[in-house]
Amino acid sequence: MPIPEDVTGDEIDKDVRQELQSLPKTLAEDVARNLVMAGRLIDEDPEGAYGYAKVALRLASRVAAVREAAGFAAYANQKYEEALGEFRTARRMTGNVELWPVMADCERGRGRPEKALEMAGAPEVHKLDKAGQVEMRLVAAGARRDMGQLDAAIVTLQSPELASNSVQPWTARLRYAYADALLAAGRQGEAREWFAKAVEADRDGSTDASDRLAELDGVEFVDALDESDSENERGHDNERGSEATPATAADDDRDKDNGTD
Repeated sequence: MPIPEDVTGDEIDKDVRQELQSLPKTLAEDVARNLVMAGRLIDEDPEGAYGYAKVALRLASRVAAVREAAGFAAYANQKYEEALGEFRTARRMTGNVELWPVMADCERGRGRPEKALEMAGAPEVHKLDKAGQVEMRLVAAGARRDMGQLDAAIVTLQSPELASNSVQPWTARLRYAYADALLAAGRQGEAREWFAKAVEADRDGSTDASDRLAELDGVEFVDALDESDSENERGHDNERGSEATPATAADDDRDKDNGTD
């Protein structure tokens, strides 16, 4: 797959670069450049990211960082079985537990929310950092919702991290998930309150909390371009109407001649 010349491979995380030092220099550079492309595209073009990740995997399948990148690329494309396999391999190679929440979410994607809940109660969760534990809580709540257990999902999200007024990297997503669960349970007033709190914490636009809040408030957004097109269309309609008047009058005359009203 083509890679822009300005992508050198030096853009990757230093820890990943260190892992790649086990490879011959030229090969390491090729793998790094493909990983950079995968990282750049994973949000806007998941299929493209998947393609670059697969190239990196073919070149360096014994590097844990490559396995992890391939897992996230597969995950972004909803290839949950494949993603889980890559994450498991990466975990075996490193012994790290940080992938545990996303592995549990892959189980949800495979239609196995019960397995995700089982993982949420596993000893590995206690080894996660705070961000990982919050992520695990989000996955567990999602699994509860998958099983139709809305009240349990709401209770799962209730935590010191949710109640805290401090804004952390996970705060917006946690508040958003709580608001969404409340709304699904028919608790619209509380949902609105928490969507508003999510907006306050969402400094980088990681959620659509502002849109959800506006929707609850009955606010409709009109695209300026669409509005302009509509005005132009109305103008064309008026022109067509003026041009059609003589024909309409002639039709009226024919109707009179035929004895019709």
